[in-house]
Amino acid sequence: MPNTSARPKHGRRTRRRRRTEDLARDQLVSSSLESAQQCLYSQDYGTAFAHYLLILNLAPVFKDFARESFRFTLFKWAEELDSVGRIQELFDCYEQALGIFPADEVIINSMGEQLFRMGFRDEAAGHFHKALKLRPDYPEARENFYRVANWLVERWHFLMLNDHGRNQKYQQAIQKAVQGGCSTVLDIGTGTGILGMCAKKAGAAEVFACELSKTMFELACEVVAANGMEGSIKILHKKSLELEVPTDIPHRVSLVVTETVDAGLFGEGIIESLIHAWHNLLLPPKSDENEFKEESTTGRVIPAGATVFCMAVECLEIRRHHRLCVTEVGGLSMEAAGGLRSPVSCSSEPDDSTEPYTTERLSRLPGGYTPLTQPFTALNIDFNNVHELEGLSSREVQEICLPVTEEGQLDALAVWFQLHLDEENSLSTGPQEDTCWEQAIYPFHSTVCFVLKPRDELIVEVSCRDAYLRLSSVAVLRDGHKIHLDGGAELKRSGNLVPNPEAELCSALACLQTNHSQSDDFCILECSEMALLNNQEYHQSFCGALNKLISQLKDKNNEQECATSMPVGSPLYVLDVSEGFSLISVIAARQGGVKAFSSVEKNKQQEVLRRLSRSNGISVQHLEFWLNHKEEEQGVLQRPSTEKLWSAIILDCVETCGLIRQKLMEKASLARCLLEEGGRIFPEKVVVYGMLVESDTLLLESAVQGREPTLGFNIAPFINQFTVPVHVFLDFSTLKCRRLSETLELFVLDLMDSNANYTSREVKVQATSAGRLTAVPFWYHIHLDQEISVSTLHQNSHWKQAAVVLQQPLEVLEGDWICLAVKLHESSISISACVANSPLQMD
Repeated sequence: MPNTSARPKHGRRTRRRRRTEDLARDQLVSSSLESAQQCLYSQDYGTAFAHYLLILNLAPVFKDFARESFRFTLFKWAEELDSVGRIQELFDCYEQALGIFPADEVIINSMGEQLFRMGFRDEAAGHFHKALKLRPDYPEARENFYRVANWLVERWHFLMLNDHGRNQKYQQAIQKAVQGGCSTVLDIGTGTGILGMCAKKAGAAEVFACELSKTMFELACEVVAANGMEGSIKILHKKSLELEVPTDIPHRVSLVVTETVDAGLFGEGIIESLIHAWHNLLLPPKSDENEFKEESTTGRVIPAGATVFCMAVECLEIRRHHRLCVTEVGGLSMEAAGGLRSPVSCSSEPDDSTEPYTTERLSRLPGGYTPLTQPFTALNIDFNNVHELEGLSSREVQEICLPVTEEGQLDALAVWFQLHLDEENSLSTGPQEDTCWEQAIYPFHSTVCFVLKPRDELIVEVSCRDAYLRLSSVAVLRDGHKIHLDGGAELKRSGNLVPNPEAELCSALACLQTNHSQSDDFCILECSEMALLNNQEYHQSFCGALNKLISQLKDKNNEQECATSMPVGSPLYVLDVSEGFSLISVIAARQGGVKAFSSVEKNKQQEVLRRLSRSNGISVQHLEFWLNHKEEEQGVLQRPSTEKLWSAIILDCVETCGLIRQKLMEKASLARCLLEEGGRIFPEKVVVYGMLVESDTLLLESAVQGREPTLGFNIAPFINQFTVPVHVFLDFSTLKCRRLSETLELFVLDLMDSNANYTSREVKVQATSAGRLTAVPFWYHIHLDQEISVSTLHQNSHWKQAAVVLQQPLEVLEGDWICLAVKLHESSISISACVANSPLQMD
């Protein structure tokens, strides 16, 4: 029997074979490394990536040496794969890279960016979060996580959890139902898990919950476990429509609780989910034939139902975001533009390409609003009546007459609801309520205003044809005549004859000025793009600045022509790379002697610009669409020809939400290299201004506040992980706050002079009032040149503002000097604050 414990003996031949293998491997690694470097030099990134994979798998010792080159190769190869649509290969490369560098925060963050661009927000957030755990001070991952957090955990979650009245009413309704015999509960769209935990706390024997969002599902699991209910609440990562008995839950439940309602009540699919629940997940409802049936053997829903209210309003802020309100923009007549409107359509005819409503908090709209009618009941719905739910979409269109109480332009129908949790508890989302819900806005889309007058009756159609609540203003009854708001009219007699019906009818129709030839020629623009078109100050400023620059360059060319006796001849080239729909290229082409290039991509929008050019006397040869000839985004700022540089490049610097656009300074750096002598970037400089404020509103919308648990549950530490320091889409003019300082300059971005820029600075400001410093709202002055600028704080601005919310409020006294440390990393502004006794202490 051989000695199994003896050490194996290696002969001379074995050692020689291993040395030979090592030598061959080293030679292969060496030659592959040389080949990888040659491929990088020739920009053959795919082959270089394959060589690096071979090298690092064969010789892990080279990881530290090759890490930077490997990252660079991966990112460049990923760009190429993305540009040709080879998305699966792109992600395969990232998986291979992470197999070699599983803890490389840069690669993990980059993969998150790719996932986010492809629409995989949950997965992207996981990568950003992992990168931050590996390196907490990694600014790119932190900014990416902040951006994606706004998508994953919408800000209303914080408002909702801070709404103590709402929370208590839901808890009371659930407790009453459970103690009344509803012992098995399903929480649809559980979010943080709070309603399911209320049911368990009330004594429910079994609680199930479902959540479609992966982020919220994982958050709910953490919250439930932290509150000692991990084994007693089953949470499913599924849409409720996919739940089955007994596959997902063992039997039908006696109570469904949900808050899957948006500002328009039905927008989150509550009708479809409740119909499915009644047919598949809930016990049958209590019937009239057996009203004494035990609660535990019947099913019910919380909320039990809702009442929807509506009123007509006049509101300039809504008007300018949904229809064209001006006849001239930057010197261009807009008559030939055709029908321009927002993507929100309140038509009673369903249209998959448009939303039936948008949302606004009426109490915070700049300029306010004027009710033109009294609120009326548009709809009642019983969530415990499955036949009523099923018949909702097939209901006949209801026509309601609203008496007009105030004279004013009809801009929209505003909608809110009262949610009946049970017989005793209800919640209102009305404009006067301090609630986490906004109101639904159904804009009026006529190209011209229609003025309602007292004694008019506004006819509104109400329908639910596609499980959305749809309301549309269709006609006005005025002194017995029916005036159709789509431009037609018919004469109807109600009671006595009108003395002069023809005159009254003609007067009403004159208000409409309908152009039938353009009635079907609609071009859809985003709400912010409509507001931009209506921003006359913005376009007049650009018109003036471009006119000055072009005149200067023409004078220079004339001098050159006189000095050399040679005709210059060629036009000036202007490139507009504004995001979305922009008229700046047409305004530039109108100057004469200019060839303008637009980055507008959509065919219908390009046709609008062509029509405007023709109708304003601009030759089609003077306007081109640059992206039509560019396959890659990197080509946007290339030269118009091999010999000619740009005379002007228009950059879009600020996002509508109030943030600096990403990669702005990189684009500016490239643009400066492509300008002819004397050419300019518009704008040339962006100055950031701010103010110290105390605002409980910003705190409530940014994080769960207070040290007390929410309804006794520990939720705040988990959801507050998704707190972001910058609050966006802010209307500073209507923000509830106390101003603690004067306006101050925070930061300057010089797009024409890179040497003038910095990444951080300290700002000293004196408090004008005592209070808690909770936030620093900020906005921008966009300097087109040294004399002309536009402000994002202007009342007609299409931009919103933003605010940095401090992690910890700072107590300040009147006269205190506050030191703000302001940092800008790419497009992200961060601010920290401290108190000093005097300005000298901060130097």
